[in-house]
Amino acid sequence: MGPSLQIDPKHELVIALGDPAGIGMEVVLKALASPDLPKSLQPLLVGCRSGLISTHARLRSQSDAPLVDPRNLRIDDQPLTENIQPGHPTVAGACSGFHWLTRAVEQLQSRGSRALVTAPIAKHLWHEAGHLYPGQTERLAELAGTEHSSMLFTAVSPHSGWRLNTLLATTHIPLGKVPAALSPELIRRKLDVLLRFCSRFEPNPHLVVAGLNPHAGEAGKLGCEEAEWLTPLLNAWREQHPLIQLEGPVPPDSCWLNSARAWQDRTRPGPDGILALYHDQGLIPVKLLAFDAAVNTTLELPFLRTSPDHGTAFDIASRGIACPDSMIAAILAAWNLS
Repeated sequence: MGPSLQIDPKHELVIALGDPAGIGMEVVLKALASPDLPKSLQPLLVGCRSGLISTHARLRSQSDAPLVDPRNLRIDDQPLTENIQPGHPTVAGACSGFHWLTRAVEQLQSRGSRALVTAPIAKHLWHEAGHLYPGQTERLAELAGTEHSSMLFTAVSPHSGWRLNTLLATTHIPLGKVPAALSPELIRRKLDVLLRFCSRFEPNPHLVVAGLNPHAGEAGKLGCEEAEWLTPLLNAWREQHPLIQLEGPVPPDSCWLNSARAWQDRTRPGPDGILALYHDQGLIPVKLLAFDAAVNTTLELPFLRTSPDHGTAFDIASRGIACPDSMIAAILAAWNLS
């Protein structure tokens, strides 16, 4: 397992290392060297010890970036089944990442650890390996035995200190399937999830719901979903939550304007939470505003899970230039929100 010390589950974060051919090991070793992390943090890494050691040696030869020495970390060693090189993804590597995620959840559940942090995986390689999940979020819901899960992206602005929160109503499905996947029941549940999360920071949060169609349907001229069921659903939800300011459906092309202003200027208030109706509708503004600061947070599980908002970055995985800021933010979010 690694160096022995007195472990307090309340201080332990389990970190799954993601696809071994990606930048997961690199950003974890860099992030754990950050002085911004709590001194009492006790990470438990789940992945290949020898892979971490070789990654550390390579990074040492490439730059002077601060790193933790993996020999000083606690590692649940799950060796690779074949030699995997950074930047050269394989199905075998994807299988290892899948196994590491599964093992990390087992460790968290058995040890009562504080939260889970996951490094990125490549969904298409999981599929090639026979693991037919849209992403890690859905696998986590299965492992946790829950029917539902929600994907929320949160980030704290380094400019204003304002927190951006965007929840996705639908996640990893083709755009053509989004309208059929949306329903009053789904939106009602997602609004309740968003309200619970945002109430951590503001007792009566200001929430916004994006429309589905251009101009939020333009009174039915550019799409019927808003007029037929989304607007009536939001009106009914408002009546049930009279203390909550709920806007929507808001035209998607202007939905995040106040968020952009609040991100830059602490005197310009932004909404406490936005519900996006599909993946790219929410992720494009989040990544434009907060690419290195945003954290993918999985809600509705019996434990908290966070992840950086970037992917495996196979194209730079061997160069030692991966930025750890999003992984640092993911670790801090796992600590602060759990």
